[in-house]
Amino acid sequence: MSSDPWGRVDDAGTVYVRTADGEKVVGSWQAGSPDEALAYFKRKYDGLVVETDLLERRVKTTDLSAKDATAAIEHLREQVDAHHAVGDLDALRARLDTLAGTVETRREERKARKAQQSEEARHAKEELVAEAEQLADSDQWRAAGERLRALVGTWKGLPRLDRKSDDELWHRFSHARSAFSKRRKAHFAQLDAQREEARQRKEKLVTEAEALSGSRDWGPTAAKYRDLMQEWKAAGRAQREHEDDLWARFRGAQDVFFQARAEVFAERDSEQRENLSRKEELAAEAEKLLPVTDLKTARGAFRGINERWDAIGHVPRDARPKVEGRMHAVERAIQEAEEAEWRRTNPEARARAAGLTGQLQDAVDKLHAQLDKARAAGNTAKAAKLERELEGRQALLDQAQKGLQEFGG
Repeated sequence: MSSDPWGRVDDAGTVYVRTADGEKVVGSWQAGSPDEALAYFKRKYDGLVVETDLLERRVKTTDLSAKDATAAIEHLREQVDAHHAVGDLDALRARLDTLAGTVETRREERKARKAQQSEEARHAKEELVAEAEQLADSDQWRAAGERLRALVGTWKGLPRLDRKSDDELWHRFSHARSAFSKRRKAHFAQLDAQREEARQRKEKLVTEAEALSGSRDWGPTAAKYRDLMQEWKAAGRAQREHEDDLWARFRGAQDVFFQARAEVFAERDSEQRENLSRKEELAAEAEKLLPVTDLKTARGAFRGINERWDAIGHVPRDARPKVEGRMHAVERAIQEAEEAEWRRTNPEARARAAGLTGQLQDAVDKLHAQLDKARAAGNTAKAAKLERELEGRQALLDQAQKGLQEFGG
């Protein structure tokens, strides 16, 4: 016969577990030695402990529902009550009782919270109704309309109240939206009339602009175009289907005139072309700073280049994005190098990396000790398991040490 503090195996192979109510039959074992029988049923007990640990952790750290938690507790309780394991079953049963009390407390808390949320939803909907009724008188058509649409989305996201209260509040909410829509419709009907008047005025302005497009009287004609532009702005917008076409004609007439003037003024562009050439040389000089190997030197050199850049005048408009883009690319590369340097020298990140490396080193040392002990005891199964775990921890330690080296530590 074989035994331990929580169970025994009699000569007939029957396995018993000791409980506060006396010994209970666990099962019969005929496949090996009594010690193997006890070890088998102790592993089953260990499995129940692990399941209980996990369930306690889920109840504590997740939003597991009371229904699911209770079902899981009862499932474990059935296994404990079945006495098919060797270990402190009374302690497990007590833990499950405590956990059941915790779940019931959480159930009551959720019930109270749901009641509170319902009251909060009522208050929120009353506020939505009050705001909608205020917006119903607004003349800020776009902003108020968008806000009312947003309020509808907010309303839909709130829980329903009891049917009577919800219907009454929705009726007021819907009425406010309808009142706003009627006022907005009347406003835009009036606006359509104004836009038709604007269309007629802009038709005349287009005719004048097109008549001036062939003028070579640069100064007075340019001034006249500016006057026409002021009149255009003062005329207001025409209907959408006319506005773009009228503007294209108006703008096209101006472009004909100003293009002709630009050709006459081409000599002015020579200075800008020279400026462009100088800026291209500076961009090429800045690009030689890449890749950034000495941040301080690159930063100082770029500052000097940038000062010379700022002293140069305008360049042709069509060439500006490209040449400025080259300088911006160098500037971004230096900024990225600065950010990388900051990250590399960040003491908090260095401390976290060092802490993690230390923890992993301690774990590896501990596993080495446990492995040596298992090998000395001839426990090959445990040694194999420890070897696999050590291999994984060592890989993590190597990776952590590599990361720490990037901080120069």
